[in-house]
Amino acid sequence: MKQRPALLITRRIFPEVVARLREHFEVQTNEADAVWSRDELIARLQGKAGVFVTTSEPIDAGLLAACPELRAVCSMAVGYNNIDVAACRARGVMVTHAPDVLTETTADFGFALLLAAARRVGEAERLLRRGEWTKWSVDFMAGADVHGATLGILGMGRIGQAIARRGALGFGMKVIYHNRSRLPQDTEAALGGAERVELDALLERSDHLMIVVPYGPATHHVIGAAQLARMRRGAVLVNIARGGVVDDAALAMALRSGHIGAAGLDVFEGEPAVHPALLDLPNTVLTPHIASASEPTRRAMANLAADNLIGLLATGQGAKTPVPEMRG
Repeated sequence: MKQRPALLITRRIFPEVVARLREHFEVQTNEADAVWSRDELIARLQGKAGVFVTTSEPIDAGLLAACPELRAVCSMAVGYNNIDVAACRARGVMVTHAPDVLTETTADFGFALLLAAARRVGEAERLLRRGEWTKWSVDFMAGADVHGATLGILGMGRIGQAIARRGALGFGMKVIYHNRSRLPQDTEAALGGAERVELDALLERSDHLMIVVPYGPATHHVIGAAQLARMRRGAVLVNIARGGVVDDAALAMALRSGHIGAAGLDVFEGEPAVHPALLDLPNTVLTPHIASASEPTRRAMANLAADNLIGLLATGQGAKTPVPEMRG
């Protein structure tokens, strides 16, 4: 009888997804949901043909060299900046991710952060819980309007377009965006007449800036002190992309000065650590990287990673969603 491939699942996932994988593989799980050290991860990968990863496991050339039997790295996330794709290609290791299935859920959360930051929801709730709501006044907890405002989107992929739909069609917002390439005109029209602009114009014209751009060397600190200074005074910034796209230290200074009115942040440089200055500011809404965290969506993400592993290593049908660098 042919021996089944061995598979490592690096974090605790839904039992029914593990059961699916056990039909095809010899599976090692992480029921304690521990975040393993590099050495612990390498030790557990010995003899494994595939690995089911999240965003918390760095896969680089050194790890690949230490795990010569590895043939597939399949992530349940859409972002994959924790995986050295070039090193994987050089060793013939396929890399997959999980686009599409989290688009709408992530866009919902981006708008939740925008509304909470613009309308001072977190700040107001904290005040109430402290027992400091003693009277009404005309400017009490007055924030910024979202409806009818100009929404700037940095990164107009699937999630950016889903946010644009919510803004234009749900809140009557003027949508402008910056992207490497312009969207087709019919797509722009369907997004309420979305307009592509250069980055400086995006910063200068946006009442609310939503950051959805992928992270990489070209986008590291793409929003830094100089870019924040170009934004409208009182503008709201929302980051649901990746930590490192925004210079968190510079953002904290801009928030403290009042130049940036508020920020809604789901991602941070060096997470799970958060820049201490952000924690001290009242005009921030901070969440622990949960934009895709609805139960149906997380199940869909896990099942897509399982589909990719099964297709690559068990059935021979191939990957459903290889990362773009692996296509063609």
